[in-house]
Amino acid sequence: MAAERFDDLAATILNGPARLGPVRAVAVDGPTGSGKTTFAARLAESLSAAGATVALVHTDDLLDGWDDQFSFWHRLEEGVLAPLRAGRPGRYPVYDWVRGRFDGVRDVPVPDVLVLEGSTAARAAVRPELTRSVFVYAPAELRLNRVLARDGADVRESLLRWMNAEEAYFLADGVHDGVDALIDGAPKVGHDPRNEFVRLPRPGETDD
Repeated sequence: MAAERFDDLAATILNGPARLGPVRAVAVDGPTGSGKTTFAARLAESLSAAGATVALVHTDDLLDGWDDQFSFWHRLEEGVLAPLRAGRPGRYPVYDWVRGRFDGVRDVPVPDVLVLEGSTAARAAVRPELTRSVFVYAPAELRLNRVLARDGADVRESLLRWMNAEEAYFLADGVHDGVDALIDGAPKVGHDPRNEFVRLPRPGETDD
């Protein structure tokens, strides 16, 4: 495994086809606590630095709490994907996880690149419209500890149910084989984390 540059990935995306109407859509998928949010933010920075307009949408903002883990998609489709597909701005409700309710909305101007970040963001339903997709992976125990450190021990029971459910979803959806690249969310390879990431080899690939 070797480090790869966010700037190079951004160039690949910008040179790729727009498949969501006029928009290049990129999905950053992976299980909770794997490092998706950090990866997506750094990719968005590289895309912006290359001169692209970028909309970054976190799917967690569209969930109606813990029990809406997979069924939130209609809000993303109706509020973001369908309008952008037609070349129109989108808008979606934002969930407040502290208050336990939707509180406000967020506008999505038509961008050059839409970065979708979140668990199941690269689900089969949207893959034909993606210019690029990645799956960020990290060991389960590390991911659990990351989320508990961030959100507190009181979410442990809900979090464990969530982790088990998403693992089953990823397997059923075939996301590992469907995405363009697997990303190491806990790399031991030396790299500059601000500007570089580490890609995981797929089964059968030569590890250079």
